[in-house]
Amino acid sequence: MMRYGLWVATWLFILVVLVAPPAMVLSEALKDGLGAALATLSDPDGQSAIWLTLRVTVVSVAINTLFGVLAAWLLACFRFRGRQALLVLLELPLSISPVVSGLVWLLLFGAQGWFGPLLERWNIHIAFAVPGIILATLFVTLPYVVRTLLPVMELQGRHAEEAAVLAGANFWQVLWHVTLPGVRGALLSGVLLTTARSLGEFGAVSVVSGHIPGETETMPLHIENLYNGYQSVAAFTMAALLGVMAMGAVLLRSAPEWIARLREKKA
Repeated sequence: MMRYGLWVATWLFILVVLVAPPAMVLSEALKDGLGAALATLSDPDGQSAIWLTLRVTVVSVAINTLFGVLAAWLLACFRFRGRQALLVLLELPLSISPVVSGLVWLLLFGAQGWFGPLLERWNIHIAFAVPGIILATLFVTLPYVVRTLLPVMELQGRHAEEAAVLAGANFWQVLWHVTLPGVRGALLSGVLLTTARSLGEFGAVSVVSGHIPGETETMPLHIENLYNGYQSVAAFTMAALLGVMAMGAVLLRSAPEWIARLREKKA
């Protein structure tokens, strides 16, 4: 009896907290029909927000994947002074508000910031420009690849890597042919989590972007502007599209497990 009670309570919680919100967003987006919803996506500012979000996501995921793999390998394979401090710093973006990180970038690169006047002389714009958005997104998504890879790399050990080194392999050969094949499931998981987080980042980007329509307005920021402008159908349509993109990334994370189960059933 206890088991069924927990089962019912779990599903009720999931339906209320996880399923109902996206269902309501989709319902609001389609309340005037699919044609009206799709028409709102033809707005130039909306299309600019979509493309900017995709560009920022691609750059952020690529950089954090490369950094995450190297950092996880360093932390898994070596014990050195300051290792624990580095682990704490890597988890910092998970523990502080993204708005704080946005303010820090403004403090550093804003017009009145530490480096802002110097960059202005060279006509380099970071705050209220795309580079600032990328920096803010990099900060909030930094831990995901590292934290998903690190436990798997530690469990995998160094025996195969040491054997490859003795056989004459260089660093990149060991990483590409020995280390990564053993952790590709965790790597895929980290990459997709980073992707989903990059797509939906609002707080840090909101502070550092300047909310310039058509230039520095990502999808979350555009949704806010549409909703504040009483364009509810357009706002919920953009929100539904963003939700589908993020959920697609999360669902892909489970694809290797589903494929493995299908293979087991066939076998």
